[in-house]
Amino acid sequence: MSDKLKLSASERISTLLDDASFVEIGSAVTARATDFNMESLDTPKDGVITGYGQIDGRLVYVYSQDASVLGGAIGEMHAKKISNVYSLAMKVGAPVIGLIDCAGLRLQEATDSLHSFGALFKKSTMASGVIPQITAIFGNCGGGTSVLAALSDFTYMVEDSKLFVNSPNAIKGNYEEKCDTSSAQYVSENTTLVDAVYENDNQVLDHIKNLITYLPSNNIDCEVSDCADDLNRTTPGIESSVDDIKAIVQSIADDNIVIESKASFGKDMFTGLIKLGGATVAAIGNQEKLLSFEGAVKAADFVSFADAFNIPVLSLTNVKGFEATFDNEKRIARATAKLTVAFANATVPKINVIVGDAFGSAYIAMNSKSLGADIVYAWPSATVGITDPSTAAEIMFADDINESDDKKAAIKDAAAKVTEAQAGAAAVAKRGYVDDIIEPDATRKRLIAAFDMLATKSEDRPYKKHMAF
Repeated sequence: MSDKLKLSASERISTLLDDASFVEIGSAVTARATDFNMESLDTPKDGVITGYGQIDGRLVYVYSQDASVLGGAIGEMHAKKISNVYSLAMKVGAPVIGLIDCAGLRLQEATDSLHSFGALFKKSTMASGVIPQITAIFGNCGGGTSVLAALSDFTYMVEDSKLFVNSPNAIKGNYEEKCDTSSAQYVSENTTLVDAVYENDNQVLDHIKNLITYLPSNNIDCEVSDCADDLNRTTPGIESSVDDIKAIVQSIADDNIVIESKASFGKDMFTGLIKLGGATVAAIGNQEKLLSFEGAVKAADFVSFADAFNIPVLSLTNVKGFEATFDNEKRIARATAKLTVAFANATVPKINVIVGDAFGSAYIAMNSKSLGADIVYAWPSATVGITDPSTAAEIMFADDINESDDKKAAIKDAAAKVTEAQAGAAAVAKRGYVDDIIEPDATRKRLIAAFDMLATKSEDRPYKKHMAF
């Protein structure tokens, strides 16, 4: 990366926030440790700039680690400054944005550093589901600092930054040149930690500024903006994108803008934020027809985030079953259970649109009427059932097919009977599992109207301390 695109800790804050809006807190704080000649070291701001400002006129709190001060290592006062930002943000209900460039815990301060860092973990945990937490990694984010990133709702990385618990060289049988498990590419493709990777500092900061306009400030706020896009706009030809959920989501979104999350992980599942009629909606859909454990976990986390912040959920279903691999078989049941819990437990407005196939337990887990979807729509060509109508027909009409001279034609005819009687959109609608069959090009306006109808939804759940799952 060019050095011209590397910003200092203060420059990152200036680039992120509205002009002249930043107010620093704790600018005079320095390290108070004296062991190992620490008193002789210059530690301005104790290596982290903290304060508040505005993004698009909205209040946010921010901390930015300064790698020029002891490598950005977290000491006692460093952690306390960030904790103070969290305390203020929780009091007023505003997002916290962390700009990380950190060498880890400051060894010279030992347990003082460790205790303050643990207290920061608690602050972040208490803030979870109350205020949005966004993290951007510009340099190193290793050891315990990676937990802070994992506690965030959204995490972004610059291409040459590092995110790790153990360094690549500490992993048995590995070394960095063999497999850099700390690289942005590896982490974004193999873990749920990273939402996107960008080429340089400015791109990350620009994305965060855009993201903030889609998020509520807290869990009792809602993000609604003026909509310049036509509320009744149709999308001719949208049905041709039935196997590309992202394209469908983009075509129905206000101004065709989508903020996708974790695009490099669990690629069989799409997750992202859009606006419909000016209101933020969390969109989820099957990008591939076989559900993987990665896709299920990715979707479950996104639904849980949306529910915590009162963001309505839209699911677009086109799934035939589960990916059949050794690796998937180890985890898919638990992951699907997690997805089932997320949808069933969510009390925000929930709408499902069946755009293609919807078979078996994989369909049930995708925000079905059974799990409590408020509205379920289906495109006319949608098919719903235990399994593919052709497969069902081969079992149900086995004798007739075996006696036929043209088995392929017999299977086709039998499948048509199954579709008409049980699996077609019309048949499923008659049973009440689909609320309406909608024309594909009317999807946008039907969704806007339905979410508007559900805007005042209130739904209680049985008392529980927390999920036991």
